[in-house]
Amino acid sequence: MKDNGGSRRFAAFISYAHSDAAIAAKLQSKLERYRLPKHIAAAHAEGRAALGQIFRDREDLAAAPSLSDAIRAAIAEAEALVVICSPDARASRWVGEEIALFRALHPGKPILAALVRGEPADAFPDALTEGGTEPLAADLRPKGDGEALGFLKIVAGIAGVPLDTLVQRDAQRRIRRVMWITGGALAAMLVMGIMTTLALQARNETARQRAEAEGLVEYMLTDLRDRLKGVGRLDVMEGVNERAMEHYVRQGDLEDLPADSLERRARVLHAMGEDDDKNGKLDRALPKFIEAHRTTAALLARAPQNPDRIFAHAQSEYWVGFAARRHHDSGTTEKYWQGYLKQAEALARVEPNAIRSMMELGYAHGNLCELFVGKKIAVAKGTGHCKNAITFQKRAVELDPDNASNIMALANRLGFMADALVAHGQYEAAAKHRTQEQQLVDRLLADDKKNVELRQRQTWPQIGLGWIEYSRGDLNAAKIPLRSAITRLEQLSLEFPDDQTILVANVRARVILAMVLRKQNDLSWRIQRSVASAILQQVKKAKLSAAVGRIEDILLKFDREIKE
Repeated sequence: MKDNGGSRRFAAFISYAHSDAAIAAKLQSKLERYRLPKHIAAAHAEGRAALGQIFRDREDLAAAPSLSDAIRAAIAEAEALVVICSPDARASRWVGEEIALFRALHPGKPILAALVRGEPADAFPDALTEGGTEPLAADLRPKGDGEALGFLKIVAGIAGVPLDTLVQRDAQRRIRRVMWITGGALAAMLVMGIMTTLALQARNETARQRAEAEGLVEYMLTDLRDRLKGVGRLDVMEGVNERAMEHYVRQGDLEDLPADSLERRARVLHAMGEDDDKNGKLDRALPKFIEAHRTTAALLARAPQNPDRIFAHAQSEYWVGFAARRHHDSGTTEKYWQGYLKQAEALARVEPNAIRSMMELGYAHGNLCELFVGKKIAVAKGTGHCKNAITFQKRAVELDPDNASNIMALANRLGFMADALVAHGQYEAAAKHRTQEQQLVDRLLADDKKNVELRQRQTWPQIGLGWIEYSRGDLNAAKIPLRSAITRLEQLSLEFPDDQTILVANVRARVILAMVLRKQNDLSWRIQRSVASAILQQVKKAKLSAAVGRIEDILLKFDREIKE
């Protein structure tokens, strides 16, 4: 690469500790392969789409007295410095010297920090933050920007272009890739069908083709699905989901399929059904869950004592029951959720005292707790399941005290137990469970203050406490937690106007408050009912299908109580 003066130039110099060599090599390769969008390249570095050559030294400098002449020359010719930041980089003498030399030679050129391990305070070399200078940072850790966005930040810093333009181009490129992969998968399915007819002559080739096609399908409906969620384009998957479902239905007899194909089939069907449910397409979700159930049952029949097969079939039992619950079919829900409990108990027999089996027992009893507590005639039956759910999930939390997901599951079970106790008139015990629930959520929120799910989940114990006070007749006490919950939910609604969980919780809190005010002969209850109706119209207008049914159920119960 030549500049106008004829001397060699590097687009960037990568500085890194020896232990991060593999990361540095991967980053160098990606940067040198990257191509800028055409409209940006036209105005960048003589119209080149490539960033240019990236320098990464390959020397082990541990015994050297100073930076080599080659490295000094490369730093002198570099347009930017990329520092791979980790605790080892912070401790490296050479990384610090390379930063200091670059800053001395190029005071106006960019220094980009790529955080790969540790926290900034432990990973940023002192030379990087010297004089209070805040480096341009890309957090490549999964809990930070992630590898994809972090890489684009580095590209933007080297090229001197807006990050938003590169992110938009990257999203478009991912969508095009989805379409390419979709076409490839469908072609692979066609090849798979042809090869099946030639099985006697080419059995091994048929198996290979089938594995490749199914691998593509699983990639599209699992990994790619997660990536499309990140760019807000999960709608792209709808056509792919339906084509894959047609393929699975045509497979017919599961006895002819190997175990790995069946396992992949069940995972994909669960993912597709979950997508349909989140999009409010319950009629599409149920057939997928039923087909997954048929698949995991076939797998379990082949190996009844295999814990992974038991676990997979337990998930199918849950999802079919869940879909029936969405359709208000309590009989079918109970049937499959009892089946879920049976599988959880089987798992506990082959994996005694394991976290997974304890959690599955907790979930299974918890589902039946929720189901029976919702039926006035079966509250006592539900209370037993609530107690069992709490017992098993407390045991799982004891085995893994830092698992946030398990802690949240325990909080959910405490909330359902509180509702069961209210139905029995045990208000003090119910309030105690709600308080314990609040403490668990607050504990999680203290470690993750910006977590939206936890912020809205924090209002559930408040709504529950309001319901407890209303049920035992202390109407003034009921208003305090309910108004607090509504205030928090309104603030969250301003930040996330289309979040369905927030909208449903807001309606629930307002309806209970309306019940309180109505008992006090306070006509302002009508205002709360009107606001709840306005939220319903909002979710209908936004086509938030999953929230519509839940809000309609809440308002229907309230209106029925008024008439009675």
